[in-house]
Amino acid sequence: MTRLVRIHARWLLCTVIVAALAGCATPDTRSGTATELSRAQATLQDFRNDPDMTWFRNHIKDARAIIIAPNITRAGFVFGGSGGEAVVFSRAGLSAPWVGPAFYNMGAGSVGFQFGVDVSQVVVLVMSDRGANALLSPKFTLGGDVSIAVGPVGAGAASSVTTDFVSFARAKGLYAGVSLGGAVINPDNGANAAYYGRTASPVDILVRHSVTNAQGQSISQMLAQMSRR
Repeated sequence: MTRLVRIHARWLLCTVIVAALAGCATPDTRSGTATELSRAQATLQDFRNDPDMTWFRNHIKDARAIIIAPNITRAGFVFGGSGGEAVVFSRAGLSAPWVGPAFYNMGAGSVGFQFGVDVSQVVVLVMSDRGANALLSPKFTLGGDVSIAVGPVGAGAASSVTTDFVSFARAKGLYAGVSLGGAVINPDNGANAAYYGRTASPVDILVRHSVTNAQGQSISQMLAQMSRR
């Protein structure tokens, strides 16, 4: 391989990686958070309508919180990973109203030769108090600080799952889905501040309810409809 070809190959590799990471840009402006919230609502609607997501629809009534990630991007040549923005809605109890959103970052890394890029819609049901409390921390790891399992789809709708988090993915691209084991989740303070017009922590948003923004009501209402007991 000539020196010119090697330089061109490196430039092409960097271009692809930058393009992939650009899809995971933080929505740290008011308009950016509004766009992310609109995508989250569309994602939730997609899962609601998907005939393979029976378990998800049947058990959202048992969830303490939900994580909605409209675009989890996995890109890799030498090092592969998953990353994207997520919004969270939660409730104090199974009969309490859904509140939110709180914005989070989700990312993970793995070593291995993975060629290609895929984008997945991901939702995660938070099924325990331990999982709900993890959302209030500065950072936590799925499969480390809390347990996580891939949710049943299709014919597995009758399966029993006992874990803190249950994940579901609707994937496009070269992979059948994304693995969230080892994913690190932390609050996106910039996005939360942009959305609420002031500094707001997950505790402010999900527990104290000291900040509000009416744009999130449509998702809260959809979740209330889906989780009727």
